[in-house]
Amino acid sequence: MATIDVYDVKKNKVGEMDLSDVVFNADVKEYLIHEAVKIQLANRRAGTVAVKNRSAVSGGGKKPFRQKGTGQARQGCIRAPHYPGGGVAFGPQPKTYNLSMNKKARRAALRSALSLMFKENKLTVLDVLKIDQISTKSFVGVLNGFDLQKTLVVIEGPNPNLELSARNIKDVKVLKSESLNIFDIMKYQSIIFTQDAVRKVEGALQS
Repeated sequence: MATIDVYDVKKNKVGEMDLSDVVFNADVKEYLIHEAVKIQLANRRAGTVAVKNRSAVSGGGKKPFRQKGTGQARQGCIRAPHYPGGGVAFGPQPKTYNLSMNKKARRAALRSALSLMFKENKLTVLDVLKIDQISTKSFVGVLNGFDLQKTLVVIEGPNPNLELSARNIKDVKVLKSESLNIFDIMKYQSIIFTQDAVRKVEGALQS
């Protein structure tokens, strides 16, 4: 079973904890990670962009001039695409980009991503992560103590002081363990877990 050092907020080692090999030391399946990230990004797309075609543009019900005898090319409507103010030919229409991935594959992708971060020594575990008052400076001091930039912080539950202290820090994001997702894992260079958050993630991903 894999083990990892546990620190306090001042980077003093306070112990070790065992990590589930199923979650944090599994085989890294890069194709699953890629597929899960692609699906998550696709599902964020609204797909609401649209333009009006010739049938949706107002006006133009009457034939602009008679068919023959004018010396001009025949025309049927002044709202055709080649007229100013006419409809757009082959323009974008609303569509859904939603893709799906079964639960078993999605969990396997998360396990692969977490295992990749663990094997690259990008995981840090803290015994607790609490801030007595809202203070961005205090939280930046914790990050600087571990020499971390572009960090994802995973906590076990609501922690208003921490969440408010971190929200204005560039390239830092705080997530509850149940909101952990493949895109954020791969986006950030390092991850900080609390001990309780590690256990919650293991409980959710072991099956």
